[in-house]
Amino acid sequence: MNFSRSNDLLILKILPFVLALAAILFHLVCIMSETPLAIGVDFGGTTVKIGVLYRSNLVDTAPPIATQDYDGPDELIDAMVRVINELRDQHPGIAAIGVGMPGFVNFEEGIVHNLTNVRGWVEIPLKQRLTDATLLPTVVENDANCMAYAEWKRGSGRGLNHLVAITMGTGVGGGVIVNGKMVRGCQYGAGEIGQTSIDYQGRVGAYGNKGALEDYVGNNEIAADARERYKQAGIHKNIADCSPAALANAATNGDEVALQVWDDVARKLATTIMNCCWLLNPEAIIIGGGVAKAGDLLFGPLETHLFSQLSGPFKNHLTLLPARFGSEAGMVGAATLALEEAGFAI
Repeated sequence: MNFSRSNDLLILKILPFVLALAAILFHLVCIMSETPLAIGVDFGGTTVKIGVLYRSNLVDTAPPIATQDYDGPDELIDAMVRVINELRDQHPGIAAIGVGMPGFVNFEEGIVHNLTNVRGWVEIPLKQRLTDATLLPTVVENDANCMAYAEWKRGSGRGLNHLVAITMGTGVGGGVIVNGKMVRGCQYGAGEIGQTSIDYQGRVGAYGNKGALEDYVGNNEIAADARERYKQAGIHKNIADCSPAALANAATNGDEVALQVWDDVARKLATTIMNCCWLLNPEAIIIGGGVAKAGDLLFGPLETHLFSQLSGPFKNHLTLLPARFGSEAGMVGAATLALEEAGFAI
């Protein structure tokens, strides 16, 4: 037998497999040496937004998925998978999926406990469903935590180890970073700043809690309170004319009622932040969301009301910061968290 010829034939047979394996290993080394692409999903009450991110840059987005077009979780998850796979076809370097969800989420298991605005979403193992369908590592996190994570890792809080992030829109959410770690709590429900009380005899909230911040400084509540203030001043206003954006414009033009409304919002928000400071002693408070677009109309009186309630060691080492990210914050945070949990450098 010609052993040399046999060895040559064997080498020729296995050479393609060796080269293919080498290519795969090389690709993995390249991925691990820099931050790869990731999918970020922002799951809202009416739409699901899905994008491709490189670091904090939104590389590509798909048309939003309307949640009401689907009868239940199975159909909606299938639609999400189709969109994700279409984006993967266009961007082969995608390495992980991050999903930001409203409401309570079991972070470790990726189970969505309940969605009040989308029917049928009760105890849904979303992480497992997406991982099985895409074979990509997936994380599912509370949407406000995703915003906080985006600001901590990519935004205004980059380099800090102690911060509180607050997002203000229709509702009020938050996320907490202590000693360089996200605080989630034993049931992954920590950081719900909007549910903390500013009045023990106040308005009764959705969970039976009295005086929840969200029930005073959410978009709708600001508008309703402003309309009442105008009424007391003898001025009729439609509710649409009392939105935070409209109030910011009015206050900028010297409208006394609008200025009073913003001072009142700042006073209420300062009460919650003051409690956060005494409890957590953060380096920074980062505020984002639509209400924060009021800028100095909010931040000016907020600083005055807040710092008057703090001692020197707290206020001398505390910074109030506007969020870097806007509506893309959830996708940025979810994608960043997914990569980090999968072991990639970010």
